[in-house]
Amino acid sequence: VQLQASGGGLVQAGGSLRLSCAASRRTSSNNGMGWFRQAPGKEREFVAAISWNGGSTSYADSVKGRFTISRDRAKSAVYLQMGSLKPEDTAVYYCAVARGSAASSSAESYHYWGQGTQVTVSS
Repeated sequence: VQLQASGGGLVQAGGSLRLSCAASRRTSSNNGMGWFRQAPGKEREFVAAISWNGGSTSYADSVKGRFTISRDRAKSAVYLQMGSLKPEDTAVYYCAVARGSAASSSAESYHYWGQGTQVTVSS
């Protein structure tokens, strides 16, 4: 399974971006999917996750109320709508496909990872 993330870029604080991630095969349609991020010098951290049918979502406390995860199973795609962006949101964002169907916040639950897309928020 190959994952292709897109939509990153440079945005001013308070702005919005929408990240997209498409899987190359339909093997993700019954699996949870998620977004993680890694800032320079920091560990990779959980951002948001969604269950196989979109019925359950999970967010890191730092992005609750600002980010929204969604998915299109027919397209094997997952999206991350990011709003009210802050400089501390600057990171490389990765999408991933979980082994199971749940919306998991643990990186250990994921077995396929995209290549990452850079998000830079200027102050």
